[in-house]
Amino acid sequence: MSNATASQPLPPLEGSARVWGTIALSAATFMNVLDTSIANVSLPAIAGDLGVSSTQGTWVITSFAVANAIAVPLTGWLTQRFGQVRLFMTSVLLFIISSWLCGLAPNMTTLIAFRALQGFVAGPMIPLSQTLLLSSYPRAKAGLAMAMWSMTTLVAPVMGPMLGGWITDNISWPWIFYINIPVGLLAAGITWAIYRKRESVTRKVPIDGIGLALLVIWVGAMQLMLDKGKELDWFHSAVIMTLAVVAVVGFAFFLIWELTDKHPVVDLSLFKRRNFWSGALATAVAYGLFFGNVVILPLWLQQFMGYTATQAGMIMAPVGMLAIIFSPIVGLTVGKVDPRRYATFSFLVFALVLWMRSNFNTQADFWTIMIPTIIQGVAMAFFFIPLVTITLSGLSPDRIPAASGLSNFLRITAGAIGTSSATTLWENRAALHHAQLVESVNQGSAAANSAIANLGAGGFSPEQVLGQINRIVDQQSFMLATNDVFYGSALLFLLLIPLVWLARPAKGAGTSDAAAGAH
Repeated sequence: MSNATASQPLPPLEGSARVWGTIALSAATFMNVLDTSIANVSLPAIAGDLGVSSTQGTWVITSFAVANAIAVPLTGWLTQRFGQVRLFMTSVLLFIISSWLCGLAPNMTTLIAFRALQGFVAGPMIPLSQTLLLSSYPRAKAGLAMAMWSMTTLVAPVMGPMLGGWITDNISWPWIFYINIPVGLLAAGITWAIYRKRESVTRKVPIDGIGLALLVIWVGAMQLMLDKGKELDWFHSAVIMTLAVVAVVGFAFFLIWELTDKHPVVDLSLFKRRNFWSGALATAVAYGLFFGNVVILPLWLQQFMGYTATQAGMIMAPVGMLAIIFSPIVGLTVGKVDPRRYATFSFLVFALVLWMRSNFNTQADFWTIMIPTIIQGVAMAFFFIPLVTITLSGLSPDRIPAASGLSNFLRITAGAIGTSSATTLWENRAALHHAQLVESVNQGSAAANSAIANLGAGGFSPEQVLGQINRIVDQQSFMLATNDVFYGSALLFLLLIPLVWLARPAKGAGTSDAAAGAH
């Protein structure tokens, strides 16, 4: 329930209060999203420092992802119980404390526990920053509010590995967590000063304990399955099979319970709205594809093209440039243009970028690899704002936090699915190409004989010659696998376009509805 229904709607913020409010909410979102990817490059350093294997080190990422995925869809229910501003402030302050504890962790077990806590308390921050930001802007400028918000959500995952790598190389890994403290305190201070008198109305909603338990069980099992699948060889492993069964059965029970409970912990009735499910699904699948490719590109550059972590980060960095230029334009015009057209344009540009990448070869230089990344910024600018507009259009005020929480949950889960699917597919395709390439290294192949003769003449022993040939075959098979993943993703982006057109045109500006809802 929100003020819009309890009394007069809250007026939008004016002047400097609006500017500072936007900065504070965006900083909190940026810090949160950054933490999903900042630890990735620091894993070897963390694992080495705490005396565990790199495999155990991956739990630093897994624990955060699992806890975060469970907490995000609870946002709507928690908001009704505690109020938007109070819940957001608590979330930010607990995030600062858990970040500090992560940096102080003396061993891997405590670090994983604190990362899980950090992921859980981070859950409501993203949906609520979206809701509070929309309530700060007048209806006409709601698109601009979403533009500010989406820039931080898209640039942070790319910035994470760069910043994490630099901090780990130049300072020490605990600082990837300590940097959250000043940012968080600043965001919390400004938010409290501006928003404390803009609290939404609360009501005592009974706790749906069974629904919550089922959510924890199936989301936890699914996230663990996705994170550990590749390492344990997917369905050849009893552990993965068990997790898959628990996730499917848990999900079935969760659905039945939530659809029949009077006060469900997650409002699944939102899926009755065509705009909600088509918008949320298109956002989730596209984000999964985007995220999977964001993971593959640096892996390929570092493992098979001889790039350092910092150089791979530099290739990824310009993705934000054009996004920052175009996002405000999209935000200001989304009320006048059918958001489905903007989303279609975004998917076409993503498909173009991935098609360009599918033509890379091992001779590709720095600029060849970087140009598609720069173009991708355009797709990112036209991606989030129109799709959020479609998803939230026509919803009543008190349902915005629940809708935002649920659509963000789908997006985060799709990101995890995209990462595991892309890396698994990449390695499977590489194994297939490796087998095919090895067949052509035989006595009857002029190219193979010439390469072996040249290496032999260069002073290599027969064993070293075969080692070198195998290294070349490896590099080429992963290059072909990379092309396959990019090409397949480009086709999937094109297939997503009809999904956007299933949505009904948003009457007026969809974000205006969302903005009204947030007031």
